[in-house]
Amino acid sequence: MSEVMNTTQDPFYFILTGIPGFEAYHIWISIPFCCLYTISITGNTTILAVICTEPSLLQPMYLFLSMLALTDLGLTLSTLPTVMQLLWFNNQKISFEGCFAQFFFLHSFSIMESSVLLAMSFDRYVAICRPLHYATVLTNSVVGKTGLAILCRCVLAVLPSLFLLKRLPFCRSHLLSHSYCLHQDMIRLVCADTRVNNWYAFAVVLLTIVMDPLLIVLSYTLILKSILGTASRTERLRALNNCLSHMLAVLVLYVPMVGVSMTHRFAKHAPPLVHVIMANIYLLAPPVMNPIIYSVKTKQIPQGIFHLISQRNTHLR
Repeated sequence: MSEVMNTTQDPFYFILTGIPGFEAYHIWISIPFCCLYTISITGNTTILAVICTEPSLLQPMYLFLSMLALTDLGLTLSTLPTVMQLLWFNNQKISFEGCFAQFFFLHSFSIMESSVLLAMSFDRYVAICRPLHYATVLTNSVVGKTGLAILCRCVLAVLPSLFLLKRLPFCRSHLLSHSYCLHQDMIRLVCADTRVNNWYAFAVVLLTIVMDPLLIVLSYTLILKSILGTASRTERLRALNNCLSHMLAVLVLYVPMVGVSMTHRFAKHAPPLVHVIMANIYLLAPPVMNPIIYSVKTKQIPQGIFHLISQRNTHLR
């Protein structure tokens, strides 16, 4: 403990925290974390490989799915180095530059996840409510421009908060409460006026994390209105089944997000373990669950995986 306290005075490092109260069991706790990271990396890489190698999947829906898989892969790789080095080697140090880099990628990919799900909801709206215009509205060129717009949105949203935070002095303890660098965790260590940072963070949350789910709900409201107004019972079930995987992906992202927000807002005095568990669920649930959801609910993905394995076996013979 004394070593940690001395290290927190080092101006070039932040100190990460593992699982509070279970430090002696970090090596055992690393096993489920390692499994989850492996599932995420393998699942999302497989989906990307299938979509890239199957010409029949080069359609807007699957191109958006490839963006989601790429985002989930980025989110996983953003936290993996610090989490696993802490659990395996009890290495709690992370440099200022490394912490700010992780902060940038972690928050960028979080916003990107929400943005891609919003784009996918628009794709489902056009496919179900405007099927005759689908091929002309959502061309591959439009999908590519949408992906570029999402990337610009994420970078422009996160970069200012990074520069606003980096200019402030960190003269308190450098001990963070998670095993990765989050804006809300880092800013509490600042010993200066943070009103500008707080207002900017609030604006970003309002324009991304709050607005995106509202627009997704609006798109599904219009979809339900269209389905209930014109379709037969069989067509309704088919349309809802086409949306099911996306709806599950939305729930996997936003339910833990709401849980983390509620915990921070109404359970400030809860044990640190509660906050750590909620944060880890929020960051690990989407990258782990999305490949499973789309592999189970979208028959083209398992067919593509089977075809990919068959081609590989043919080349090996």
